[in-house]
Amino acid sequence: MNKKILSGLITASLLSATLAAPAFAHQQGDIIVRAGAIVVAPNESSDDVLGLGEFKVSDNTQLGLNFTYMATDNIGIELVAASPFTHEVALEGVGVIAEVKQLPPTLLGQYYFGDASSKFRPYIGAGINFTVFFDTEFNDTGTGAGLSDLDLSNSVGLAAQAGIDYKINDKWLVNASVMYADINTDVTFKAGGVDKKIKTDIDPLVYMVSVGYVF
Repeated sequence: MNKKILSGLITASLLSATLAAPAFAHQQGDIIVRAGAIVVAPNESSDDVLGLGEFKVSDNTQLGLNFTYMATDNIGIELVAASPFTHEVALEGVGVIAEVKQLPPTLLGQYYFGDASSKFRPYIGAGINFTVFFDTEFNDTGTGAGLSDLDLSNSVGLAAQAGIDYKINDKWLVNASVMYADINTDVTFKAGGVDKKIKTDIDPLVYMVSVGYVF
């Protein structure tokens, strides 16, 4: 066979294979839905509480969901959601005194780095977090210490994110991300019938590992 003909056939075959290969890109108009485990790990600090030190807030893991719309090949808009988180609140020398629940929906604008056709798409994001606290209750230890009427104010603050997607094929991907959220709340309660208010920063790191599907 003529070398030129053979070369042409090889080139045509490679081109055909390239065109037939599945697209791994995050493309403008894509909607990406991810679900997995999400961990809220507070970096809490507070004013002194009744001379007993600062509040301590436990980590919690829940089902995480996020929804991303690709406005362009490189810019995404993401909503982060989850099932309600439950945190234990403790005081040094007293122990766990209360339990609170919260939902922290977060809206982010994202920038995806690299070639849109790459399987790996690292990204960064920034946006707004809104945290709602509910079902705030002192336990027997708290009420036994003369505490009652626990309430936490809702919070609005900035959020920052970094993550990476790995495309398995044109529809499925795996993801890992970390987010910082600026969460501040006024903790109000009664101690021996006297009203108290403790300014508290939660400021968690939020870790998520998930599987995603592209629509």
